[in-house]
Amino acid sequence: MEVKGTGTANQRPTIDGGVDSFAFKTGSYNMKKFCLEPTSFTVKAEGVAKNAPPEFQNTKLMTRLTYTLDEIEGPFDVSSDGTVKFVEKDGIDYATVTVQLPGGERVPFLFTIKQLVAAGKPENFGGEFLVPSYRGSSFLDPKGRGGSTGYDNAVALPARGRGDEEELKKENIKDTSSSTGKITLSVTKSKPQSGEVIGVFESIQPSDTDLGAKAPKDVKIQGVWYAQLE
Repeated sequence: MEVKGTGTANQRPTIDGGVDSFAFKTGSYNMKKFCLEPTSFTVKAEGVAKNAPPEFQNTKLMTRLTYTLDEIEGPFDVSSDGTVKFVEKDGIDYATVTVQLPGGERVPFLFTIKQLVAAGKPENFGGEFLVPSYRGSSFLDPKGRGGSTGYDNAVALPARGRGDEEELKKENIKDTSSSTGKITLSVTKSKPQSGEVIGVFESIQPSDTDLGAKAPKDVKIQGVWYAQLE
């Protein structure tokens, strides 16, 4: 089958048969081929109407269909009380995505579940994860300023401290610190014979801060997931 250009490589696998619940026995497993496929991106922002309160708004995807996380793996434990715990260790666990709000503003963010530790009942388990900076410290902005390289301030600014004024400081001092997000996963079907499990997820994480120059927006990502337990 021709895959190139069809978008099918961005889709998570499905299960043939199985049961509509989590049917794995108590024990320690290794979760492999953990794949998360977003189906919607919404961003918390002020409405287009004047004085409208901030709410999650539908967006338009501006990047290609390359946002699915895949080949993620880590230990997965099923306790005797029915709770589960997953610790993310490795895999393609981040993807750069840009969406556009109804008003035209574009919001870039790093979709990720790095260092996720998720626990709870199979029908509702989750936890926090690390959200690295969208850009690294060596990235240079249009005025040649960077975190670990480049100019300290814009060349056109006078040398007598103008670049240190409060409104300009956040543009000059680049912040590459990480933040955190939170995800909730739910199992909808499993097939112990093949070790497969699928479900849905909802994640809320911050958007890009332009290296500390602007406040992040909350991005809600909803979608489906697939994994194999061994």
